[in-house]
Amino acid sequence: MTQIAPLTGIRVVEMSHMVMGPSAGMFLAFLGAEVIKIEPPQGDKTRDLTGMGAGFFPTFNRGKKSVTLDLKTERDLERLNQLLATADVFVENFRDETLAAMGLAPDALRTRFPQLIIASCKGFLKGPYEKRAAMDEVVQMMTGMAYMTGPTGRPLRIGSSANDIMGGLFAAYSVLAALRERDRQGTGAALRVGLFENCLLLVAQHMVQFAIEGTESPPMPERVFSWPVYDLFTSRDGRLIFVGAATDGQWEKLCGALELQEFLADPCLQTRPQQIAARDRTIPVIAGVIGGRDYADLIDTFERAGLLYAPVARPAEMYDDPHVNRPGGLFESSYPEKRDFRAPGLPVEINAHPLVATELGVPSIGQHNDEILARLVRSTVNGNG
Repeated sequence: MTQIAPLTGIRVVEMSHMVMGPSAGMFLAFLGAEVIKIEPPQGDKTRDLTGMGAGFFPTFNRGKKSVTLDLKTERDLERLNQLLATADVFVENFRDETLAAMGLAPDALRTRFPQLIIASCKGFLKGPYEKRAAMDEVVQMMTGMAYMTGPTGRPLRIGSSANDIMGGLFAAYSVLAALRERDRQGTGAALRVGLFENCLLLVAQHMVQFAIEGTESPPMPERVFSWPVYDLFTSRDGRLIFVGAATDGQWEKLCGALELQEFLADPCLQTRPQQIAARDRTIPVIAGVIGGRDYADLIDTFERAGLLYAPVARPAEMYDDPHVNRPGGLFESSYPEKRDFRAPGLPVEINAHPLVATELGVPSIGQHNDEILARLVRSTVNGNG
């Protein structure tokens, strides 16, 4: 597989845990950076999570090197500073007070290492909430994301650490901009990425609707539809399938595929507003037709017609999906402490090649201590640290 590594030669020191900070480091590793993950001597606590958290560490720490340091000791704190002197980027998600107590506040780091880019992954940007603790679910509740996801009275977080991952993506995105600016100006930068503000951006469309129309959208399960068909249906053999018709062409294709010529001939169903207004009448008919056919037959019909449709799948079923299993769809990762696995990379191709620039193994605790720390000692002895 052709490897594209635009960040070759860039060294990232990452001192973070859970998802937001580690995902930022992972994205930079995918682009070819050397990412050194700093862990306490006993290892990142995220390694020990079970249940829904079991995938956190292996997913978001692929392609990194692990170095263990006890930052409660002056010796290892000095080692970290020596390591930062060799780095281009420092990714962290610690509380501001904790960093300041260790002498690692962004202003202090910029004074010692003018070319260093510091990417701080925080719950909030500067403001009234900046000292609050935050996690993905917290900010989803605060911003209205959970309100929009669940039915009225039952706010519900979305089924992924999407805010954390997107926050990490914004951190990596900002690092790329800062690297470009450093090439031009010669100095680093202190970046701060807010999980709350990230989630706020995700609900901005609903905020703007209220700002320009004075109306609030109801939660998504109760939304006012903007399309004639955008619904879940059940096949004769009990499989759920999503079907949509968002354009005039899709409406015609759907009616043709389901042999609903009476809808095409109905003078009250000739425009999209008419079709939307008639949903109470048309959707039960469509549901009845779909409910009278088997899932495999429906999938084949919809695929041939070029319709907007989707099987309702579970994440575990993605390992059997033919598109996911195409070359470049999943990447192998060794995980000696558990078991090897396959997982997606960046959803990007460059010149028809997947964008993965590194081996994607999950490091064991302190696996790269000798390699990284011994090199630091040699650099210090030679006067280059």
